[in-house]
Amino acid sequence: MEEKEGKQMLLEIRHVRKEFPGVVALDDVSLEIFPGEVHALMGENGAGKSTLMKILAGIYKADAGEIIYKGEPLTVHNPKDSLEQGISIIHQELNMILDMTVEQNLFLGRELAGKTGVVKTKELVKRAQEQFDELGIAIRATDKIRDLSVAQMQMVEIVKATSYNADVIIMDEPTSAITDHEVDKLFEMIETLKRQNKAVIYISHKMDEIFKIADRITVLRDGKYIDSKPSSEFDHDSLVYCMVGRELKDMYPRDLKEEAAPVGQEIFSVKDLTREKEFHEITFQVDKGEILGIYGLMGAGRTELMETIFGLRRPDRGTIAVHGKEVQIQSPKSAIKNGIAFVSEDRKLFGLDLGASIRTNITIVYLKKILKLRHLLDFKKERKLVDEAVELLRIKTPSKEVRVNTLSGGNQQKVVLAKWLLGDPEVIIMDEPTRGIDVGAKAEIYKLMDKLASEGKAIIMISSEMPELMGMSDRVLVLHEGALTGEFKRAEFSQEAILASAIK
Repeated sequence: MEEKEGKQMLLEIRHVRKEFPGVVALDDVSLEIFPGEVHALMGENGAGKSTLMKILAGIYKADAGEIIYKGEPLTVHNPKDSLEQGISIIHQELNMILDMTVEQNLFLGRELAGKTGVVKTKELVKRAQEQFDELGIAIRATDKIRDLSVAQMQMVEIVKATSYNADVIIMDEPTSAITDHEVDKLFEMIETLKRQNKAVIYISHKMDEIFKIADRITVLRDGKYIDSKPSSEFDHDSLVYCMVGRELKDMYPRDLKEEAAPVGQEIFSVKDLTREKEFHEITFQVDKGEILGIYGLMGAGRTELMETIFGLRRPDRGTIAVHGKEVQIQSPKSAIKNGIAFVSEDRKLFGLDLGASIRTNITIVYLKKILKLRHLLDFKKERKLVDEAVELLRIKTPSKEVRVNTLSGGNQQKVVLAKWLLGDPEVIIMDEPTRGIDVGAKAEIYKLMDKLASEGKAIIMISSEMPELMGMSDRVLVLHEGALTGEFKRAEFSQEAILASAIK
């Protein structure tokens, strides 16, 4: 095996190729992984990163090339084979059984049983709880997965993947749904894995994370190998250029504006909104043309608050008003009727019908817009509206009839946005709008948000990414344990001050 600074190569991917119908996902890709290091795999959505990792994890089979693991050819037929040989993966898509408990998901397929074959549930619950308690993660092993937030589900996935004692741990967007506090915990886990001489393959679109945690960076673009070198030999601009093949200037268009959005033209407000055990006495307003950022750590109540505003949950008390007039939001249908849209945190669970076409996903919420008679669809009008949406958001697709699950994460998110924009809402709630998408798609979504705000829309954006929060917001509200603990205007933005308000 090849050596690097005294270390033998742990894993080598040689000239791998993978094709799907009509698409070459990987074209002659090679990669070298050494123990005790974090190797970042970078590239835009659709570059082939996840496909390559799924080949390692036994989910896909390569069409050509070979994989050498610990000096021997690696053959895996399924994920179980991969795990047994010491390769574990945290998937970008949450991959758990919702009606099972945290403990059951954690030990699925490796349950501890006594001589009679009865599973030792109490012992497994104890072991699972110890893992979360040791990391300071406020999750109970007896909780059902469906009762957790997306951020909590992500932490369960991380703990599960690292609990196998694998030699190679693949982390595909592990921080896409968690906040800075939880990211710090993850990085502590990674440092421990490095000291144990494990190899971590790390995929993320968050540049600050990559330069903080990665020892080496490999870049893929359009399924092809582009470059690989120590992270110290890249900087932000050179890495972006390597990933997208062009410079991306002025990432945050709000930063270019001399002043924040004008205030005093209130479109939307809540007063004393309360839902016991989740948030209490929340009062704020959003003005015409304003992007209001919402920040808070896991468990702060951000998503629960927005889901209540959109009618997915019922408040115990408080009022919601549009243009100063109180409205009753009892369901998403009534929220939509009052001009409110909600881009949810998890597009795959809540934002899309993955098995349906792009066309169907875009028009499903506002079917009334394409009716020519009471119950008949105007297909000509539908095609026109969908074509306009695809062009406006620059959705990359060979056809509007392809299934959404064949698109990259960035293009899936654009379909979600297209769906809501079809109804021309006045208030747009965006919960982690750029979660799990690449830097190029992020830049496009930021430009779209700025355009919508300039047209007078009121945007509420939940974000766990501090650069995004400060770069795109006109004003930031901070939540801590269900209470508002801070409000910052653009001139007052400070990462330290915002974070301090979130951990009071």
